[in-house]
Amino acid sequence: MKKYFLFSLISLLVIAASAQTTWKNDPPHSRLGFVVKHLTISEIEGYFSDFSAEVTTSKPDYSDMKIKVTAKVSSINTGVEMRDNHLKSADFFDAEKYPELVFNSTKVVKTPAKAGKQGTQYGKIYGTLTFHGITKPVVLDVKYFGKVTNPMNNNETAGFKVSGTISRKDFDLGPKFPEAMISDKVSIDANLEFSPQK
Repeated sequence: MKKYFLFSLISLLVIAASAQTTWKNDPPHSRLGFVVKHLTISEIEGYFSDFSAEVTTSKPDYSDMKIKVTAKVSSINTGVEMRDNHLKSADFFDAEKYPELVFNSTKVVKTPAKAGKQGTQYGKIYGTLTFHGITKPVVLDVKYFGKVTNPMNNNETAGFKVSGTISRKDFDLGPKFPEAMISDKVSIDANLEFSPQK
């Protein structure tokens, strides 16, 4: 059972079975997005256009595997320039003072498959999220869809979706704006394709 769990975990993290492997996301086919409610009646979507993600391991038992995601706060894009500039300001992210958003994993745990969802693996990623000068623990859900060989470049390519919810208050993000205007809960919605770094 333990061996099965380890192999499932390896698949979930799209880690190749080698002494030292680093998988990096393919930017044109990856998106780090978010959704937040506005005035309690609608949802505003956005994303970070400049981000990178990688998974690395060096031990045979994968006990040292690491997942890191870094995003440039100045690349935030909600489709409205005036709103984006406001989000970059000191009212919210304060991109000039805190230019990066960083997630570092601490562990990944496989969870049972959903009924009727054959072929997809599920898990939870535990880690720390740092932005706006604050670091907090977070837990995210992950779906691993599998691996294929990309016919365009012959690279082994894996895809998965990461989602979860964080609190604005935890990161002192936009404290002047009450929940009736902007929800405290911000949903994270990331879709990623990874290939081994060459």
